[in-house]
Amino acid sequence: MYTGPGGLARRHEAGGSLELGHILNDQPRIVIVGAGPCGLGCARELEGLGHKNWHLVERAPHAGGLASSVTDPQGFTWDHGGHVVFSHFGEFDRLLDEVMGDDVHRHERSSYIRFDDRWVPYPFQNNLRYLPNEVAYECMLGLIEAPGGDPTTDFATWMRATFGDGITKHFMEPYNFKVWATPADRMQSMWIGERVAVIDYKRALKGLISQEDDVAWGPNNTFVFPAMGGTGEIYRRLALKLEENISYNRLVVSVDAPTKTLRFEDGSEEDYDILISTMPIDLLVGVVQSAPDPLREAAKDLEHNGVYMVGIGYEAPFKDDMSWSYYPQDTTPFYRSTNFAKYSPSNVPDSDTTRYSAYMTETSHSGYKPTSREGLEEDVEAGLRAAGVVEGRPEVASMHLEDIPYAYPVPTIKRDAALSTIHPWLMERGIYSRGRFGSWRYEMGNMDHAVKMGVDIARRVVKGAPEELWSLPNE
Repeated sequence: MYTGPGGLARRHEAGGSLELGHILNDQPRIVIVGAGPCGLGCARELEGLGHKNWHLVERAPHAGGLASSVTDPQGFTWDHGGHVVFSHFGEFDRLLDEVMGDDVHRHERSSYIRFDDRWVPYPFQNNLRYLPNEVAYECMLGLIEAPGGDPTTDFATWMRATFGDGITKHFMEPYNFKVWATPADRMQSMWIGERVAVIDYKRALKGLISQEDDVAWGPNNTFVFPAMGGTGEIYRRLALKLEENISYNRLVVSVDAPTKTLRFEDGSEEDYDILISTMPIDLLVGVVQSAPDPLREAAKDLEHNGVYMVGIGYEAPFKDDMSWSYYPQDTTPFYRSTNFAKYSPSNVPDSDTTRYSAYMTETSHSGYKPTSREGLEEDVEAGLRAAGVVEGRPEVASMHLEDIPYAYPVPTIKRDAALSTIHPWLMERGIYSRGRFGSWRYEMGNMDHAVKMGVDIARRVVKGAPEELWSLPNE
């Protein structure tokens, strides 16, 4: 309960008893839900602003969220998905330098698309010269005849209008379904931005005729990666700096917006003045007791997919060739594989890349694309061999699977209207939903975006500063 200018009272209820804590200073009590990049970025910024009256609660027993890493019993380290560290924002750069220093490896991207029996340099549409002649002709002709995409159309229409029938049929359509596990005509196109390489036919034709590669596109053509501990090491170290104000194993089961009270699965309660949530916004709406029916109906319009991360460790020397690769065709269950020993030798046992290699794969699933968990590890391992990622039949040293139920917030046609209903209602009640799934906007869903959103919301609630990244759709 807020006690006015004199301070704030905290209360905790467990086992039926109520304990009234001491009166804190007159800083508003800020509770952050989620110790992922956004939540930790927010907490770090609050500390930097001199705001001490904050508490971060995390449902898991560790920090990191979707940017977590795990080491399996065989000694292989795996990320929860194919992360690389690059940045659009100085705030993220400074955080990374603070917590990691020189404990990172720096890489130039080397990525490919597996198409039939060959590797095509990424981006596919920029390197048509690697395709069979008849496919290259079909793709080029379609690109020349494409009228140009309108970002206000659905994604399926946009793809064909932008790339033509050839590129859409051979790469864009099948690959995007494997990633999103959502039909393209259910998706909007406003999210594209720097996520999809758009090329005009003159540039593509020049590459085809001159037989020159065109591989520099995109913000992740150079990236860094932690020297040990996987991507999660960044957030493990950051959480250690803030650990006095972080509580783990605290699952929020209800939010009482009128009384500004959180209730947790263990029966405890906590008051807040400002709530910053990084949990998926549809789940947040589900636990806000006073959420009206229109808000709950809007939340039902938000769609997401899940991903099975399957890591396969081999007792075979790693190949220092590609960083990661994409798989549009049905010859593999996964849409992407990452050469994880290339990112850092510490991702394999004893950092011994002369003996071990590791490939991290991602396979999406949803109601539109059911994917059986049963036997998936074996299917993935067979797919890696069939695609030529690994040669021969090396001994498998590890198979590890992580089910990530919330992997990508899908930019559906109904998304923006839903968010424009939900966010204002929450913010009017002092609840700010930010981060990858808190904002539910894939176009600002990278780690650096999440950290930036955390920094910005801290500045907003403490100093009244405008947020530089997050906004309502179409603002």
